[in-house]
Amino acid sequence: MEERLLLGSSFGAAAAAYAEHRPDYAQAAVRWALEFAPGLRVLDLGAGTGKLTATLVALGADVVAVEPDSAMLAELRRVLPAVRALPGSAEAIPLPDASVDAVLAGNALHWFDMAVAGPEMARVLAPGGVLAGLWNVLDDRVDWVAGLERVSGSAAIGPRDTLSSWRAATADMHLPNIGLVARFGSPEQAEFPHGQRRTVDSLVATLATRAGMLVMPKRDREAALGGIRAFLASRPETGRGEFTLPMLTGVLRVRRL
Repeated sequence: MEERLLLGSSFGAAAAAYAEHRPDYAQAAVRWALEFAPGLRVLDLGAGTGKLTATLVALGADVVAVEPDSAMLAELRRVLPAVRALPGSAEAIPLPDASVDAVLAGNALHWFDMAVAGPEMARVLAPGGVLAGLWNVLDDRVDWVAGLERVSGSAAIGPRDTLSSWRAATADMHLPNIGLVARFGSPEQAEFPHGQRRTVDSLVATLATRAGMLVMPKRDREAALGGIRAFLASRPETGRGEFTLPMLTGVLRVRRL
């Protein structure tokens, strides 16, 4: 529990870098997450700097963003000033009962204390509403991406950060069992192709925003990032300028019955 809290609270110190380097979400994945929602009132929970919020806005959703970290929230408000953005957490959502048609969490659901957050998310969901977690994961079926995972270590590429580990990790989240406030259907998983244009420098900067890297001692972090940089520079796919980082947006969704 203490490690989860430490890692989960590490992002604020790198809010600007997070906003600059983290990817958005595949629109097809967000559409699938919302497919059965009774309307387009959407809560982006643990919204960070607004990566998922921006995709939701582009799809025409009526979004309210909730984020506990003040630095991340300030960055979201700077980037998306027209979005209603509130301080709050998954464990204490500052919204009325049955006030949203969907609760989405982008790369955040695994940080929640589900014993508390589950009933809270059920509380704010309207009947028939959708709860979905989305994660951008690296496509480790690609040879050089699998090599990057090997040299990076778990601090930079950890659980849920690759396709194979995401499938296993989310299968164990048991989203229907989140309390007695509401009843949910069976969870569904799907993945959607995605990608991000990167250079060696910008991919290193992206990996530097991972929670495990942010809490590392400076010397260890610099050594780890140096090894990643050397690997990327040595590969023909990545060492010659701009390239596409192969990713997928994975979605785990359940419906409130």
